[in-house]
This record gives sequence, C-alpha cells and structure tokens, in this order.
Amino acid sequence: MHNMKSYFLLSFLVCTNFLNINVCQANHSNNWAVLVDTSRFWFNYRHVANVLSIYRSVKRLGIPDSQIILMVADDMACNPRNPSPATVFNNADQQLNVYGDDVEVDFRGYEVTVENFVRLLTGRLPPDTPRSKQLLTDEGSNILIYLTGHGGDGFLKFQDSEEVTSQELADALEQMWQKRRYHEIFFMIDTCQASSMYEKFYSPTSLQWLVV
Repeated sequence: MHNMKSYFLLSFLVCTNFLNINVCQANHSNNWAVLVDTSRFWFNYRHVANVLSIYRSVKRLGIPDSQIILMVADDMACNPRNPSPATVFNNADQQLNVYGDDVEVDFRGYEVTVENFVRLLTGRLPPDTPRSKQLLTDEGSNILIYLTGHGGDGFLKFQDSEEVTSQELADALEQMWQKRRYHEIFFMIDTCQASSMYEKFYSPTSLQWLVV
C-alpha cells in the first residue's frame, strides 16, 4: 500500500508546479482538471478517497468547479457499509474528510464509462450535453488528467466490466492535439502497471506524466 501522506504531498507539489510554472507564458491561459475514479464496490474505497483528495488539491490551487470534471464510479459516503456516513477519509487517522457539501460530481455511478471518458476528452459529445459535462478547453489550456482504479499491462478497468487500453488513450490524446484542445497535459495515473498506460503516447512532448 502506498504511503498516502507522501503520495498526496508529491501529487500536490507536482500539480502546483504544472499549473503555475507556465502562468507567465503567453500560450497558457487557463487550467482544467479531469479526475476519474473507475472502480465500484466497498473494497475499492481507497480509489474514491484518492480522486476526492486530488479534487480538493486542485480546488485549493484555484481551479473552479466549472473547470473540473469529476467522474466517480461509486458513492462511498452513502455506502451502507460506511461506519461514518456522509464521510470519506484518505488515511487511517481520519483527520480529513475529503467528502462534503462542496463536492460537485459531474459523472457518477454507471455514467463513468470508457465511452463517456473518451468522448469527454475528444469533445465528441451529443449537442444536448450539459455544460457541466463538457471539457471546454482550447489551445491555451493546461489540463491535469488523473485516473485511479485497477489496471494491468496496457489497460485500465472501468467498473469491472470494460477497459480502456493504452492505445485508445493515446489515440484520444492525439485527437485532442489535432483539435487544439490543450497547451499542455499532465497525465497522472494510480493503478497496477501504470507505466504501461503511457507507452503508446505519440502526441507532441507537451504531454507530461506521473505513474504511481
């Protein structure tokens, strides 16, 4: 198991650097975050805690909810097995509840699918899609993409029923580049064999990644 305090400190510092280091560059004008927990069921509590912790961090760094897309596959706060209803903690000390009234989930439960994730990134959404479920980025956008869940060699599971492959992810990022949907992307993934998920990337070097 990861040392959670060290992990989130590292994540926070890296996010801070990514979102702020290029503020003075003319081509960077706005920041967005796409935060995805792909797992269901009580035994995957930590994945919900992971994504909500990153969510709190990017909000603290100044990204508004209108520029954060939060995808959560299960609601642990309301799970009947939760001994502390309406709370989610990211460490055993239970010092910080990362769930609260200010959490705005954009895709929840069975809305968290590979199709919806890829359509979100590439902008290939139905015309009646609510604004809150759209990634309205442009060529001046720095985007943090964070994924947490169960994976293997070249894939990440969604809901234990489907997978997104490293090639599908690479192709989605290339579409984003071709459509000028980002200035820089910081791709962070927390799963088994995480490094295999960026091996197929072929878009320009304005992609950065962190695997844990």
